[in-house]
Amino acid sequence: MSIKSHIVQLAKYGFFGVIATLVHLLTAWVIIYLFSASVFVSNLFAFLTAFIFSYIFQTLYVFESTFHIKKFLKFFCVQFGTFLFAYFTSDIFPIQNSYLHTLVIVAIMPLITFVIHKFWTFKEI
Repeated sequence: MSIKSHIVQLAKYGFFGVIATLVHLLTAWVIIYLFSASVFVSNLFAFLTAFIFSYIFQTLYVFESTFHIKKFLKFFCVQFGTFLFAYFTSDIFPIQNSYLHTLVIVAIMPLITFVIHKFWTFKEI
């Protein structure tokens, strides 16, 4: 794969990542607002919503792959593991505002996931 191909792939990842992040943020904030849910509960539901969106678009358009249960499970492990890592890491910083706390969580996740997905999740079976 050429450098240009890697850059294009990274740009696609970023594009769909921004949209998935917006899906995550909006879902979490709506759940916080409507149900006064905790940061963890609201982000868990937001994660699941953004996860489905992200898996579909990253499989088809970023990594140009096919749907496969093994890839789905790997994708879930990476995303959920990163979600938990980001959530507990963000607890190191004393952020009292639930909305800002959610923003910190979704800012940490993409920094890790692209490389793992590229070299493990979507590696051909």
